[in-house]
Amino acid sequence: MATATQTKWAIDPTHSEVQFKVKHLVISTVTGSFKKFSGEVVSDGDDFNNATTTLNIDVDSIDTNQADRDGHLKSDDFFSAAQHKTITFNGKLTKSGGDYKLTGDLTIRGVSKPVTLDVEFGGVVKDPWGNIKAGFELNGKINRKDFGLAWSALTEAGGMVVGDDVKLNMNIELAKVA
Repeated sequence: MATATQTKWAIDPTHSEVQFKVKHLVISTVTGSFKKFSGEVVSDGDDFNNATTTLNIDVDSIDTNQADRDGHLKSDDFFSAAQHKTITFNGKLTKSGGDYKLTGDLTIRGVSKPVTLDVEFGGVVKDPWGNIKAGFELNGKINRKDFGLAWSALTEAGGMVVGDDVKLNMNIELAKVA
């Protein structure tokens, strides 16, 4: 019985994005992103079912398009970036029918919790320079307080300044390494 050859894929950061969305004052949504991240997927050939994944995100690269807010998010009130420089995710892709799920451990601020993300597989193609690429869109939701990001304030009417639920959205392009 032949076994599949392991294939390594690296995240192409110039064609990928890691974003989050959180409610502000209960009435609007703030979108942020991380500008520096890296990761790897190891699959059996070009089959991503049961592929292992790693993602490392540089907390200091957070960008919400507002420098003062970014500074507050890096502080001990939220990510504590001086002590916890990296957000990590280690997981496994599984396919059920035509859909994928990515299940693994997300570590933020030194706290690890199991997380499952919905994954839309975009396909595999050869780019004009002969490189093999694969594309994925990942979506999910976490509660920030589960990871120690517990800062909170209330408005005069009793509404929360920052929502607890954080929507995650990643568009990831992988480049076949070996």
